[in-house]
Amino acid sequence: MTRQPKLFIYDLDGILTDTAEFHYMAWKKLAEGLGISFDYAFNEQLKGISRMDSLDRILALDLSGGRFTDEEKLKLATQKNDAYLELIEEITPAHILPGIEAFLEANKRSGAKLALGSASKNAPAILEKLGLAGYFDYIVDAAKVKKGKPDPETFTVAAEAFGIDYRDCVGIEDAAAGVEAINRAGMFSVGVGDSAYLSHADYLVAETSELDFDKVVRQFGKKNAGL
Repeated sequence: MTRQPKLFIYDLDGILTDTAEFHYMAWKKLAEGLGISFDYAFNEQLKGISRMDSLDRILALDLSGGRFTDEEKLKLATQKNDAYLELIEEITPAHILPGIEAFLEANKRSGAKLALGSASKNAPAILEKLGLAGYFDYIVDAAKVKKGKPDPETFTVAAEAFGIDYRDCVGIEDAAAGVEAINRAGMFSVGVGDSAYLSHADYLVAETSELDFDKVVRQFGKKNAGL
């Protein structure tokens, strides 16, 4: 009998909706206030990692060699988040990425559980704004983990919440750090995006509109045949 996935773990940014632009604008505003500049290419490094890790990477661009205490860093991260929260007030169900609702519906019909695995502490609020909260059985956000992606904890915490074997889980990510985290957990990784960044995914599509639930399940079965 072909092995079937029992849990799908979704990233938020870049999979359910694209708030990357909002993050970019908020980080850029903070950075410019500190005399630091960065571009979209650098912003790719910030995808999928925690707020404090993102801040550390931005501060490392400061050529003046400025140093910040942990308390000062926390204040800066809070400033960024406040700016981000203002921007995401505009999010509605119209911001759901193409193909995602159909994929979620198929996931629900299959009987497999759904979890959200996001580095964002704002994940529950964004799910509500998108009108997707009802699909998810469990949410792992930054408050539930000690180590962010690429550490596998975000994904293992979700599996353990249901008592599901890691090998029976599928993780869906658009960030290289996220795909690495899924792979390190021993789960089946689905990447959405550029193969230049996501070639380590077990299954890869260029964009969310190409996600097909039955195809993912078939690929999962092929990898896990005989296990």
